[in-house]
Amino acid sequence: MALHYVDGFVTPVPTARRDEYLRHAQEVSVMFKEHGALQVVECGANDVPEGKLTSFSLAVQRKSDESVVFSWVAWPSKAVRDEGWAKVMTDPRMQTGSAPPFDGKRLIYGGFEMILNA
Repeated sequence: MALHYVDGFVTPVPTARRDEYLRHAQEVSVMFKEHGALQVVECGANDVPEGKLTSFSLAVQRKSDESVVFSWVAWPSKAVRDEGWAKVMTDPRMQTGSAPPFDGKRLIYGGFEMILNA
């Protein structure tokens, strides 16, 4: 199985806005795939322990009325990812003027080279 490049995300989402977040994620996933992504995955926390030193909740400073979402976008390569992200960010559909249904200041993200895909 070929190794790919992955963007990973962890973000707090207001529980009351979960459906709105999912609609937003579905719309953005279309753009990612149109611009080269292989897969877009969104996962809502349902068994995430609270930590004392580290945890998903602590990392995103989750509030009591929020849930943690863990997401990733798989790309064929970093080069395709870099080109795809540039296209997504300039896509007119991203220029809605409205804020996304989550606090982007507490979004944790990064790009990762796959080192195992079993």
